[in-house]
Amino acid sequence: MQWYESLQKPGWTPEPAMIGFIWQILYPLIFFSCSFVFLKAYRKKLPWRVALPFALNILANLVFTPIQFGLRNLLLASFDISIVLVTIVWGMIVIWRYHRWVAVLQVPYLIWVAIATVLQVMITWLNVISPSML
Repeated sequence: MQWYESLQKPGWTPEPAMIGFIWQILYPLIFFSCSFVFLKAYRKKLPWRVALPFALNILANLVFTPIQFGLRNLLLASFDISIVLVTIVWGMIVIWRYHRWVAVLQVPYLIWVAIATVLQVMITWLNVISPSML
């Protein structure tokens, strides 16, 4: 966390405790909705192509922390969180015709990841792109 604290961040950056709290709320929603989709696909009640964006989303979500805090690669973390955002939208679109409530359950996740994506891109800009332009 010392490395992250040393980074330049926009003034509206939430405190780490708040970020952790938000994820504690979101992870059960993500787990429940993805488990439902995977179970339906496994039982052949949904095409596997509908489960694909949910699987890619979980993968991209899981690798974000090692990329950001392990590799300390802000540019790659920005790319990864963009994948998380795109796969949420993609998943909402493909599940809509089968189980609308799953798409609706993704809305808080979508809102938070949209905010987190803007934040990550701004942190990347302030610490990687902007200094290299000097």
